[in-house]
Amino acid sequence: MSASNAASHDRDVVEATLTTLVMANRILAREGIIDNFGHVSVRHPLNPERYFLSRSRSPEIVSRDDILEFTLEGELVGDDPRKPYAERHIHGAIFKDRPDVNAVTHHHARSILPFTMSDVSLRPMFHMASVIGATIPVWDSQHEFGDTNMLVDSMPMGHSLARTLGQNRAVLMRGHGATCAASDLKAVVMISIGLRDNAELIHSTRQMGEVTYLTDGEIEKTSGMLLSPMPVARAWDYWVARAGYGGL
Repeated sequence: MSASNAASHDRDVVEATLTTLVMANRILAREGIIDNFGHVSVRHPLNPERYFLSRSRSPEIVSRDDILEFTLEGELVGDDPRKPYAERHIHGAIFKDRPDVNAVTHHHARSILPFTMSDVSLRPMFHMASVIGATIPVWDSQHEFGDTNMLVDSMPMGHSLARTLGQNRAVLMRGHGATCAASDLKAVVMISIGLRDNAELIHSTRQMGEVTYLTDGEIEKTSGMLLSPMPVARAWDYWVARAGYGGL
């Protein structure tokens, strides 16, 4: 491949990633996961020491022009004057601490909030939610930082959150929301939606009686199946169409 062809190929790879990031913003807004203050990021496909994230804007209206590039320390690449998300350190810290993670969401889906402030488990109770994993830890900023504005607006706070996330796919944040992590954007969208859906079903089930959760083996086998290419692609096509991108 010639140098010009290689450069063109690299540009195409980056643009495809950015298109998918814009779609992920719109999908998560359409599905009611991310509200006016949530966000989703993706690691740079050619430079693992950088990531892409929208400027500070409601996800439902994020466009290609809104996407900014950052170092893993949350420093803007370039001189764009527009304001970035204060909580970009969630994304940078997880990308830095988890080389296997290439996409991160942070959201405040209302159904998951009671689980951040109670002892009720958000462990998967139905098969489609197995993608969230068997363990969903809760991070409490009070333990290290005391009274704050509840935003993860520094790298020390981001790394603290990442430590609580550990090797899991989701972490709850006391009185705040949740953060999800995955190998790619399509998977992290599936995990984020599964987390919300599981929370809603647990709420409903507890009105009737005790919840029967999936076993560790069921979670492992079912999530492995659902996060394989065909189910992820099928779910993604559905969400893309619902978000108004059906012609793509």
